[in-house]
Amino acid sequence: MSRGWALKTQARLWILAGFALGLGAAVLWLHSTRAWEQHLERSQMAGVLLYQSLQSDTPLPTGLTVLPAPALSPDGGAAAVLNRPAVQSGGIVTEISIQSGADHGPDLGTVLRLMIVSDLLRYAIAELETAPRPTAAQQLGALTALLARHCSDPAVFAQYGDRGWVQIEGGGYWSCQAAPTDLRLLAALLAAVGLAIVLSLSAEITASFGAFARLLRRPRLLGEADNYSVSGPAELQEIVSAVNDHLAGARAQIEKRATVLSGVSHDLGTPATRLRLRAALIQDQTLRHKLEADIDSMTGMIESVLTYTRSELSLEVPRQVSLTALVEALVADYQDLGRPVSYRGMEPEVVQGGQSLFSARAGQGALPDARRILATARPILLQRALTNLIDNALKYGRRAEVQLEADADRAVITVEDEGSELTVAEIEEVLAPFQRGANSRAIDGFGLGLTIVATVAEQHGGTLRFERGRQGLRARLEILRN
Repeated sequence: MSRGWALKTQARLWILAGFALGLGAAVLWLHSTRAWEQHLERSQMAGVLLYQSLQSDTPLPTGLTVLPAPALSPDGGAAAVLNRPAVQSGGIVTEISIQSGADHGPDLGTVLRLMIVSDLLRYAIAELETAPRPTAAQQLGALTALLARHCSDPAVFAQYGDRGWVQIEGGGYWSCQAAPTDLRLLAALLAAVGLAIVLSLSAEITASFGAFARLLRRPRLLGEADNYSVSGPAELQEIVSAVNDHLAGARAQIEKRATVLSGVSHDLGTPATRLRLRAALIQDQTLRHKLEADIDSMTGMIESVLTYTRSELSLEVPRQVSLTALVEALVADYQDLGRPVSYRGMEPEVVQGGQSLFSARAGQGALPDARRILATARPILLQRALTNLIDNALKYGRRAEVQLEADADRAVITVEDEGSELTVAEIEEVLAPFQRGANSRAIDGFGLGLTIVATVAEQHGGTLRFERGRQGLRARLEILRN
């Protein structure tokens, strides 16, 4: 059994891993946010300086270039200077006009017209974030920051006053290549992956404890190992080891008890034989018969206890057997002895055939061997359990009818008596060791037969139940086939 890490150690590792992933995600998020803030501030300042350059012909900031815009008029006259620039067909045009304020002296009321052409979107100019009373330069700066935020590589055209249209190349400020790498999505993904890892590990630990609990509740199947083995943390391994030690001690106690009972049964054989010999010398026939009956009762009780103890040990190796053959052979043995035991077999499966060239009627065929029921079981224990059920039906009823049914997973052997006076509640009380029915004085037995049957059913992954049948009380011995 492989030992895992302790839960305390795993919890510390999870906390450190979660803290590291969270710290890394926070660093990436803050770094990316700060880089974008600096990029937008730089783009906004470039817009402010651009307005000043268009207004007073001052040098342009580094990264900005002003070129003559292509005109619509082919002759290149005065109309071409005042005309709108040529725009590529299919482009989305966003227009904005910025009017200078009183702080511009002689340029009071001069309008800066802008055309922004994009292949992807129309810019929401109304949502520009500016100061409460922005200047024209601040408005142009807010516009260039908006272009940088959307990263759509637009074509920007400007006309200041009555001057001609110019094209502004500012790829170093608002193009996609100039934008910093946005790592916020990676930071969110990293945080989500870290959370998923922690949740999955915690769910796996919880599932390992739950799986072992379900394994303990499930009946032990034939052929399974005596010890439990599961994977999980060190605490779960300690629990599994303790359970295995407890089961080993219980098995050792049962084996010791069986050994003691076997020795007692063997040792009592000699005095029982002497008692029989001495009882045979008694002249009084009535007294002799009473002594012999007491000796038979004593030895029978010892053998019954020993049989029950051996059934608990499960020493027989399970193998694949034909339940159909086992039940039919046992019923035939009772019938050979003249006992009223019958077997109600399953109906043969009928296969409907098709019409042939020589007959207009469809044929039919039966598959008798296809109804043979196979199961992995301990045949000696199973035969003993079925014998106890038949004997019990003959004792408390007048007849015993045996039937075998099965599906893909389970097989059910039913034994129904005829005219039993016991109710279902009364027969279920008899399942306890050394419990006998109401008419026990008139019937031989020691109260262990049904207890042995219930034990055998549990060893085969099944149950023993009782119900009212058509004629009397019906016992249902259900076992797993595999």
